Amino acid sequence: MSNSPHPAPIDADIAVVGAGLIGVSSALALARQGHRVVVLDTQEPGRGASYGNAGHLATEQVFPIADTSILKSLPGMLMDPMGPLRLDWKYLPRALPWLTRLMLNLRSTPFAQSVAGIGALNALSLAAWQRLLASVNGAHLLKADGSLLVYEKSESRHKLEALESRMCHEKVPVERWEREAIQQEAPQLSTALLGGLFFPGTGHVLDPSWIIQTLVDAAQGQGVRFSQETVGSAQVTETGVRLVTNRRELTASRVLLACGAHSAALTAQLTGKRVPLDTERGYHLMLPREHDSLPFAVTSLERRFIMTPMATGLRLAGTVEFAGLNAPPNMARAWQLHRLSHGLFKRDLDAEGATPWMGFRPSLPDSLPIIDRVEKGRVLLAFGHHHLGLTQAAITAEIIATLAGTEGSSPLDTAMKRPGLPPLEPYRLARFG
Repeated sequence: MSNSPHPAPIDADIAVVGAGLIGVSSALALARQGHRVVVLDTQEPGRGASYGNAGHLATEQVFPIADTSILKSLPGMLMDPMGPLRLDWKYLPRALPWLTRLMLNLRSTPFAQSVAGIGALNALSLAAWQRLLASVNGAHLLKADGSLLVYEKSESRHKLEALESRMCHEKVPVERWEREAIQQEAPQLSTALLGGLFFPGTGHVLDPSWIIQTLVDAAQGQGVRFSQETVGSAQVTETGVRLVTNRRELTASRVLLACGAHSAALTAQLTGKRVPLDTERGYHLMLPREHDSLPFAVTSLERRFIMTPMATGLRLAGTVEFAGLNAPPNMARAWQLHRLSHGLFKRDLDAEGATPWMGFRPSLPDSLPIIDRVEKGRVLLAFGHHHLGLTQAAITAEIIATLAGTEGSSPLDTAMKRPGLPPLEPYRLARFG
């Protein structure tokens, strides 16, 4: 690191750390405001969690990642390596502080605050994506055709009815479908399915990698530079921020941290605050021979996984594993998704040529992301969206652009007065002390 008394030249107005959907969407929005933007990531754009997400714009998922039922599920989480929600017992000591905060969030008041915060972002997410994709000639990449939650056991009907009631209370658009409606709209599905809930305000993308490439191309057209390098350390200076990578040292007037599950260490360096960020390890199985298997995304209530139709086949996804960033992937969990699909269709799905995947979803114990502007406006934060990273990426980019477009000394509530944006308070860094 240079010891020169002279300030280093500014390499960019804003350095974005993280080239996933949130980082790239934000970079494009910032460049459109006239900022000189550079995006830094260890991998090529969109190769992390953004690549392997379920492809479902899950605006209906307004509830935190856990509720009080997790207390009864904990033994199974530890013992069943193939369960839909799994906690690696070797990781338990490290996960315990995070899990403790998760349990505290199950109390009625913080739980309700989480639901309100998730719902506020989700309610704006689909329209934000439609605006963003229309602006890059990519409207065809999103299908706003809704999604379906199905059930197959008569004893599950009361769970479905309870969920429908909760969704209505949270003003999530929902329709009750009986077996006949399912057969009419998705005749590929088994006649053994008894019914379900249809969510008309949701959608899916044709392929997450197509989305990210379209946004990268648009960002480059606006002058955004992408560089494959790893940021090892970061520091706020009198004039901006200094970043040290595996290749160089660079300076910027501001930095945006949008590196998902890898954001905690840099946040601590730049702000002095330690955030309780952990990782949901998500798996998917891509079935390339299953084209036109479904008209929209379908989730199984009992089997707890989702099936999303894409241009490149059918993606099975949805399991959650807590085992940290360093444990090797257990790809048997991905292949388990194919076994879970048996009986949901009139014929078994073709798994020839299928490819498994595992990625890291950044999770905070209150199930809310951190979206904020701190350190006199020099540090912008956008991470912790857990399994809603795709869903909330476009609206997060709009919020970040609004925060960046105001003076650092302006009150944040003034910055967020723009119509169509939610109050920032639920997503502030300061909520973690």
